[in-house]
Amino acid sequence: MTEKLYDKDAYKTEFTAEVLNCEQIDNEYWIILNRTLFFPESGGQTPDVGSLVIDKDEKPGCGGCISDGYKAERIEVSDVQIREGVIYHKVSAEIDPGRKVIGKIDWKHRFDNMQQHSAEHIFSGTVHRLYGYDNAGFHLSDNTVTMDFNGVLDEEQVREVESIVNRAIYENIEIIVSFPTDEECENIDFRSKKEIDGQIRLVTIPGYDICACCAPHVRRTGEIGILKVEGFQRYKGGVRVRILCGNRAFTQFRAEHDLMNKLSVDFSVPYDEIGGRIEDLKDEIEKLKSKLIETNRKLSEIKRNAVPKDKKNVVLVEDEMDAITMRKSVNSLMEEHPGYCGIFAGNAKSGYRYIIGIKDGDAGIVQGLLKEICDAKGGGSPQMVQGTAQNINEEDLYNFWDRLDNVVSGCC
Repeated sequence: MTEKLYDKDAYKTEFTAEVLNCEQIDNEYWIILNRTLFFPESGGQTPDVGSLVIDKDEKPGCGGCISDGYKAERIEVSDVQIREGVIYHKVSAEIDPGRKVIGKIDWKHRFDNMQQHSAEHIFSGTVHRLYGYDNAGFHLSDNTVTMDFNGVLDEEQVREVESIVNRAIYENIEIIVSFPTDEECENIDFRSKKEIDGQIRLVTIPGYDICACCAPHVRRTGEIGILKVEGFQRYKGGVRVRILCGNRAFTQFRAEHDLMNKLSVDFSVPYDEIGGRIEDLKDEIEKLKSKLIETNRKLSEIKRNAVPKDKKNVVLVEDEMDAITMRKSVNSLMEEHPGYCGIFAGNAKSGYRYIIGIKDGDAGIVQGLLKEICDAKGGGSPQMVQGTAQNINEEDLYNFWDRLDNVVSGCC
């Protein structure tokens, strides 16, 4: 069993150890140390990362030798896993068993995880105390922290818990790590996500939570800085809550502040009026859309009237047109032209929406031929079909329509 130094001191960043074993698996090296500060992936939390170097005091003149013919000042530790009490470190180079190494964890990564995890305990403990729900799933990665509770929380309840957690942070409470005996555990009401065999490690935040946990935590709640609920949603009959804490929350707040500042400058309004300005712009956009639709309808009508009456197959390509106007335009063309009548709205870059109709025939034939020359999808009835078309330009559409009689007769 690997000695878990992180259990004794979560703030220590360097340690010495002996390499017990080194194994190559699929071009990757995994080593076992007799002791380690590297916390392995466990309990929903990502592992520590960092580096190892050969202890130069072990062999004078070694110069950082790792194995015969190889020298390095720093060996990366990119993953850490635990199996049956043995901790495996994924390293960037082979290290011979028996070598003494000096390990150094990435403190920024470690402390960031500690902030998130300690805050999660306060949040989960508060939810359990107020509403009786259990944290049935916890995930802490380098970008996301989620908690899955087995009961539903509404927005007001989530905000209440968020406020309580931040109050606990401001109180700067000492976080206590203990290893109670089995007899002592019988008299302690603590949370645990699973049955635990062997020694139980309890993380206690007085007044807020007691939970069995193997991960490193901050010494006092004030070191968390702040907790902000990023969002929540219904999930598997309960609710999934996303949080940001400490430096992650600060980074997000700064990005949002920069955005608000830019919007304030661009709109020439104070922060508290940005929302109203956006609503005004949305109204203006809707009005402009209505005007554009009406303008396009009139232009389409002019283009339809300009088509020679004796033309059999007709297609019009528009920059923008709503579905109702497209259908009306196709119906009008079908009244005046006996062949295939189509309207394509869009452009070559983003693709087209289309409606194709024929008064006496099968519009699906043209749709099938269209699928042979571009990425077209859709369906409908023999009289009228509709869908989308990608990877074709306006010129190719007109050329395709000009050859339509020959193409149709050739395919049938």
